[in-house]
Amino acid sequence: MEKMVNRQGVNFLLSDDKSKLELSVIHGYLTQCYWSAGISEILVAKAIANSLCFGLYLNQQQIGFARVTTDKATFAYLADVFVLSEYEQRGLGTTLIDFLLQHPDLQGLRRFMLCTRDAHGLYKKFGFTGVENPEIMMQLNKPDLYIKALAN
Repeated sequence: MEKMVNRQGVNFLLSDDKSKLELSVIHGYLTQCYWSAGISEILVAKAIANSLCFGLYLNQQQIGFARVTTDKATFAYLADVFVLSEYEQRGLGTTLIDFLLQHPDLQGLRRFMLCTRDAHGLYKKFGFTGVENPEIMMQLNKPDLYIKALAN
């Protein structure tokens, strides 16, 4: 699935073709994020291999990314969404989320989850809300796992 979009007179490509992904760009960004600080390139590659992935490109260079873990029937989890800082404020994050939500494998899902500390406004545009009855949700959470692995 691919789509060209024009923002402010510039053409950008959206694609779900994993062969276009630039692991060094994705890893470079994720290792600096609050949600994946210190993550190894090997773990990023494994996550990509086992997920639906979406790239955003300018002149064949990757400038954005999103990853969805799903059973393609009932549930999906959106993760690792980013647009490189020099391309922010052009609506490209919104464009990327809109593109991935149209993917054929993500239609008819009962639940689509994500976690964010600071991008609630972006996801609310697409109907994401806070979790009703959060007391029924549970997790195993190891937030410092990647940093501890680096220390060893």
